[in-house]
Amino acid sequence: MSESNKNLKVDKEFGLSSFALKNRTTVGFLAVLITIMGISTYLSLPKDSYPEIEQPVVYIGTSYPGNSPLDMENLVTRPIEKELNTISEVDNIKSTSVQDYSTIIVEFDPKTDVEDALTKVKDAVDRAKPELPTDLPADPNVFELNFSEFPIFNINLAGNFKQEELKRYAEYLEDEIEKLTEISKVEIKGIDEKEVKIKVDPYELEARKLNFGDIESAVQAENVTLSGGNMLDDGIRRNIRVVGEFTDARQLENIVIKHEKGNIVYLRDVATVEFDYKERQSYARLKKEPVVMVDVIKRSGENLIIATEKVNEILKHAKEDVFPDGLSVTITNDQSSFTKEMVSSMENNIISGVLVVVGVLMLFLGIRNAYFVGIAIPLSMFLSFLILGFMGYTINMMVLFGLIMALGMLVDNGIVVVENVYRLYEEGYDLWNATRLGVGEIAWPIIASTATTLAAFLPLAMWPGIMGEFMKYLPITLIVVLSSSLFVALVITPVIASIFMKHESEGKKPSLNRTLKIVGGLVVSGVLFLLVKVFWLGNLLLVFAALTLLNIYVFAPITHWFQTVVLPRLESRYSKIIGFTLRGSNPGLVFGGTVLTLILSVVLLAAFPPKVIFFPVNEPKYINVFIEFPTGTDIEVTNELTSKIENQVIAFVKPYESIVESVIGNVGQGTGDPNDPSNIGMSDTPNKARITVNFVDFKYRDGQSTTAIMEDLREELGQYPGVTVTVDKNADGPPTGKPINIEVSGEDFATLVKISEEMKKQINESGIPGIEKLKTDLETGKPELIVDIDREKARRFGLSTYSIANEVRTSLYGKEVSKFKQGEDDYEIQIRLDDRYRYDIDALLNKSITFRDQSTGKISQVPISSIAKAELSSSYGSVRRKDLKRVITISSNVLAGYNGTEINNQIKTLLEDFNMPPGYSYKFGGEQEKQMEEMSFLSGALMLAVFIIFLIIVAQFNKITAPLIIMTSVLFSTIGVFLGLLIFRMDFVVIMTMVGLISLAGVVVNNAIVLIDFIELKKERLKEELGVDKLPLDAVLDAIAEAGKTRLRPVLLTAITTVLGLIPLAVGINIDFIKWLQTYQSDFYIGGDSVMFWGPLSWTIIHGLIFATFLTLVVVPAMYVLVEKLNRRIGIA
Repeated sequence: MSESNKNLKVDKEFGLSSFALKNRTTVGFLAVLITIMGISTYLSLPKDSYPEIEQPVVYIGTSYPGNSPLDMENLVTRPIEKELNTISEVDNIKSTSVQDYSTIIVEFDPKTDVEDALTKVKDAVDRAKPELPTDLPADPNVFELNFSEFPIFNINLAGNFKQEELKRYAEYLEDEIEKLTEISKVEIKGIDEKEVKIKVDPYELEARKLNFGDIESAVQAENVTLSGGNMLDDGIRRNIRVVGEFTDARQLENIVIKHEKGNIVYLRDVATVEFDYKERQSYARLKKEPVVMVDVIKRSGENLIIATEKVNEILKHAKEDVFPDGLSVTITNDQSSFTKEMVSSMENNIISGVLVVVGVLMLFLGIRNAYFVGIAIPLSMFLSFLILGFMGYTINMMVLFGLIMALGMLVDNGIVVVENVYRLYEEGYDLWNATRLGVGEIAWPIIASTATTLAAFLPLAMWPGIMGEFMKYLPITLIVVLSSSLFVALVITPVIASIFMKHESEGKKPSLNRTLKIVGGLVVSGVLFLLVKVFWLGNLLLVFAALTLLNIYVFAPITHWFQTVVLPRLESRYSKIIGFTLRGSNPGLVFGGTVLTLILSVVLLAAFPPKVIFFPVNEPKYINVFIEFPTGTDIEVTNELTSKIENQVIAFVKPYESIVESVIGNVGQGTGDPNDPSNIGMSDTPNKARITVNFVDFKYRDGQSTTAIMEDLREELGQYPGVTVTVDKNADGPPTGKPINIEVSGEDFATLVKISEEMKKQINESGIPGIEKLKTDLETGKPELIVDIDREKARRFGLSTYSIANEVRTSLYGKEVSKFKQGEDDYEIQIRLDDRYRYDIDALLNKSITFRDQSTGKISQVPISSIAKAELSSSYGSVRRKDLKRVITISSNVLAGYNGTEINNQIKTLLEDFNMPPGYSYKFGGEQEKQMEEMSFLSGALMLAVFIIFLIIVAQFNKITAPLIIMTSVLFSTIGVFLGLLIFRMDFVVIMTMVGLISLAGVVVNNAIVLIDFIELKKERLKEELGVDKLPLDAVLDAIAEAGKTRLRPVLLTAITTVLGLIPLAVGINIDFIKWLQTYQSDFYIGGDSVMFWGPLSWTIIHGLIFATFLTLVVVPAMYVLVEKLNRRIGIA
């Protein structure tokens, strides 16, 4: 290169990079520090399958035993809702009133602090207390709903032991496991609490003119321990305790209830006393065998894998030293195995992505230069781990995908830097100046291009709602990684290049002796480590030995051939293409053709629309069979049918037993749909059951589809008269509700029921395919016995409504009169009628109310039947409300092979003429509602991203034409996405495809910015060389062609590395490199849960970027020529 050319005024320098070059030792130390601290942070960061979602959702649960759902709504739910509605930050209020219990879920604006939301709800509940019944057994229970606290696995205890023994072993585990800081709580299922039952004989009680109150007073007076103060005895003060608490339940039988005229009435004379289990509320079975199930729930923010390992240590100790022989201990639904597999899969995808990217870099840049760029990958990631750890993030699927997605993008800056430095070095600059000026030339363009990419992800980081809380980890990770890669490219990479860069011609083939010494040393060291059983290190050294030989005898020759044969041919052909494109009227034809292709792709997409899916459809990890009887069904009836269906399920999955981990049956408590928040707090559900079929992890399923198994099971089970049986799968991602979800709202329940039934009937009769089973969440026909009191008669006897109701309630439901202590446990002492009379309507109504007449002072007895009459009736099982209005929801799952959006559109068309009375309305909620909300946000985010990108480019170029060209290329890049959807018949996944489009907008502009900036730099240099203010058009065309040819390698490299970095995840190529190093088993398989989740997003970027590369290399230069000609025509340039 001539001396004059080396001193051109347009040479650029970037201050930060020059400072780094002057302080190379400091930068080297910084790089080592980042590496050590980054690895340490990654190893210590908590590992989770999904992000921990922190959304301000507050739960209010109020118990008021003995009240119907309608009474619970009027007495409890409405007053609390009224006060909650005054909180300005509340997003929506949902409530469910059932027998004895009110549940209210308050969702706040996502920006609201959780603690602040909790405080405001507690204040609102306090304000509502004067309106609530005065005899509530306890204040409303208010707490935050933490979605990140979930069972990490179930421990099942079984064997030939008494229930008390199994419970004792379960409680031992509960106590030990709850000591761990990683564990929030432990729940024991499948065994009920015990209580002391005082079973009263009503006839014996009445014959002695006694009532429940007499028994209550006697028990409370006897079962007591009191402090008597202290006394001074020979200078010593002694505490005095009167100990009277019962130590044996049978002691209660000897309590004296009445002592009158020498006649003593003992409790045993009027009742029997039993210390036994409460009425059965739940059953738990593992493959038909009764078990006591221990659910272990992880604390939010803790490391799931470490928590599991610590619990396993406790289990190991218990099996060896505590549990007896014959006690079976099995673990089911282990979330840590899924998390380990998922984390391992994503880590190995990163490794395979790195290998592919480095391989491509070697071909384009040569082996030595590829290392300069490749080193940016680990350094950027280590720096990212430090920042993410400081931000308090966990390592989860979203973060790991962010790293994979950034793989190709984070080397972009390094590629441009190294390629430009190498170009100047080849042109004759010394290494120092080549590095200083090479970085200086492209520093601001790569800062701008990185800023545009970050601008695309910035709106996604502000994603509102629960979906935003779930997805925001992706854009934030990408922003952190790309910012880190920019720092590495401008500070660390130039320093490394300035020390180690050489011309390819300088690279001498190492001597055979030296090579053999290196390989021999690695082989000997590797074998020694293998002998001492440090397999991973030994194998790693052997791999390095093999790579050393391959590098010299395979990689180097291939790289040399590619750079001396393939690339020159590629550049030659591109020169011809760009020359043809820029000639005459060809730029207009290229631009016009691209516009027509865009129009054609949009028309084809409209003519052959893809299926629209809200969230990626996963292969089931487990299948739930929900069984629901009419409200009021006894748990024994539910259990009987559940047992039969369980047998049917076990028989059905027998051919698939190699991939079935467990079949768990639960009846009663906690068997509602886990995706429905209103089920929280609804402990008493004797009419419901759930059978769960757990599958092994994806890679062990040998290609068998669990979706197909689920559909076959649906068909196998069919339907049972009077019972609702539905089959559903686990829902990955945040809860959204059922795919078909219609909310009918209004005030009068009878009208609501009529509307919802008519609507359900109309949809069913329409024959729309793909609907599993429409059902409403209103439970009608709950059996009731109405006791109608004749107030006039009651007043005549001096009886109040409360005294009559309390007598009925105590007779049937019972009343806790005291506590029986045994060791550290407290048990309720319950008084109620003996079961013989308790479930006998005649005996209940003929029971006399015994009381002292206030006018005469004598004991009086009045049969309930003389002042009240009973009639059989039915009522609603629950009353649901949303935003202070009563609502009935019609919902269903969608069968496999059908699209929820298409079915909802058919239902919308069907219901267009549906007659709704004034004051009543319906809307599509659940998944459909979320889909519309997220689509609206993502469309706005795309517009905002494009606007921010445009502003950044305008600020960089200080003109409007270049930014318009670049933004047009972003619009044209959607052609690739649309054609990809059409050609490969892919589904349009609202969340993932839209995120892919937004990401694409940021990625596509990178190459266009660097190309146009280089064209501008070439033009400035030509003006200076020629000494003119305005270049002739031919010179501009030469500058464009030269810039295109110069930027060909980096443009192709950035596109190919980004695409190939995403390919392993898009296709699902899974190779366990780490396991292979340890056991020689690579666990190779294709597919997996991550592919279903991330495939749509990956393919969107891949298709768009492939087409965008053609745009950058061909269409962008053509548009530049058109703009240049237009400017000359109107006299601007």
